[in-house]
Amino acid sequence: MPDGPEGRTASLAPVLRGGLKETVRQELVARQLDEQMAARYPVGQRLRILDVGMGRGVQALRLARAGHTITGLESDAGLLRAAQESLATEPAGIRERVRFIEGACRETGVHFLPGSFDVVLCHGVLMSEPEPDAMLAGLARMLAPGGLLSLLVRNGDALAFAPGLSGDWDATLAAFDSDVRTDRGGTVERADRLQALTAALAGIAAPLHAWYGVQVFTERGADTEIPAATALERLLAAEDRAGRTDPYRQIAALLHLCGVRG
Repeated sequence: MPDGPEGRTASLAPVLRGGLKETVRQELVARQLDEQMAARYPVGQRLRILDVGMGRGVQALRLARAGHTITGLESDAGLLRAAQESLATEPAGIRERVRFIEGACRETGVHFLPGSFDVVLCHGVLMSEPEPDAMLAGLARMLAPGGLLSLLVRNGDALAFAPGLSGDWDATLAAFDSDVRTDRGGTVERADRLQALTAALAGIAAPLHAWYGVQVFTERGADTEIPAATALERLLAAEDRAGRTDPYRQIAALLHLCGVRG
């Protein structure tokens, strides 16, 4: 990414429209994912990457610009259309490295052969999966030996923070024993706990290699206005450090887990 806060903010242009929370989430996950990929693969190697539940394609297009071959799978026709519109504005050399497919995220085996990808992303999808075990196993099967699985999930161990900070004590007490979160719009999301996911990744032969917290500070309360470039970079620096440091990362709103296929 470009150096300096102005350059980095320019590189975030596609997600700034989504508000501060989305901007922070996408940028932190990008930094963490790049770190894990750099640790596993030689600089300059072009990887085969599958983005399951890619949404508007923010991470998929970013990785395509970095030279990788991208396949995006998305079940929502509106989000898929938005991703295709963004792709259409890219240079031909990038467009030819990207393929988008409409399909259910749990049906990777229908579309792809086992071992077809070096990296598989599944960001924010498990939140809507009531029974994620079969889906996780399917994701792991898509990985070549030594491949990287990147998961972004709601942190079940931090569900009490938002209602607690707002003074809703009934909801706070209920959240301690819950595995779901209801957002301000009424959408119900399933949450996962680090210990359970660690066991699940070991069970699908893609044991946990590294994990981060995402959105320690910016998740609480309503979304706020995105600050100017310098202030945004300082905010990102604070979030980045908290997401790597105990005990802060343990109470992040989201967890980013990276497993490696054995």
